Amino acid sequence: MSAGARIVAGREVVVHDDEEAVATDGAARLIAALAAAQAARGHASVVLTGGGVGIAMLRAVAASADRDTVDWTRVEVFWGDERFVPAGDAERNDAQAREALLDALPLDPARVHPMASSTPGHAALEAGDLELVGSADPDQGAGAYAQILTAAAARLGESREVPGIPAFDVLLAGCGPEGHTLSVFPDSPAVHATAPGVVAVRDCPKPPPTRISLTLAASRAAREVWLAAAGSGKAEALGRAAHGASEVDIPLAGLAGTERTLWLLDGAAAAQL
Repeated sequence: MSAGARIVAGREVVVHDDEEAVATDGAARLIAALAAAQAARGHASVVLTGGGVGIAMLRAVAASADRDTVDWTRVEVFWGDERFVPAGDAERNDAQAREALLDALPLDPARVHPMASSTPGHAALEAGDLELVGSADPDQGAGAYAQILTAAAARLGESREVPGIPAFDVLLAGCGPEGHTLSVFPDSPAVHATAPGVVAVRDCPKPPPTRISLTLAASRAAREVWLAAAGSGKAEALGRAAHGASEVDIPLAGLAGTERTLWLLDGAAAAQL
């Protein structure tokens, strides 16, 4: 356990002074975790998130003097959820991640796996495999991403606890003030989707209304799950999760890694733990 961390309901919680410190610490941890995974297995995998803290963390990775301790050509990149809007739209998590970090890295394009956009189209990114990067239908896009994960699980090693899903080294997540994480909202069809997989999400209570998301069960395939959050608006949901709320009511309560669950918070977000 890290210095300054404490255990709250089985989760390792590290509290920082502000959002910038959360992002900087998360970036340093991510670089170290990916380098360690490569040393152990020859490759590394990460599931990215969007949101203010998540993207700030990627910017901090880009600025870090230790960035190149990771062999980025051997990093597999996935997303936990995506806004189902046109390709390249500034609202898309993958567009924000590329601008913040990915475009500056020597990534292997065949190892970068965006979720479908609402722009129809396909791109052959891996020999013998066709990766869907666009679809007129979010269900089709979700199904295509499930196939991508199945193929990646066979190539990288699947989770023993969650068959058919890669054992991601690190899954990054954020949360909303009502407790949503990924694009899984309280008492929504997605939170009731108990099988590991990928789902289309419609009628989200925050825009854009249509998305694609890993289910909570799929997220739990990751060796380490890190939740990064800042601000007093997140405090109630985090407090409820820490005090036993169900994932149906507070979806972030359902986040858990097979080896580690880490919350990186600022003081305001941690106020009700």
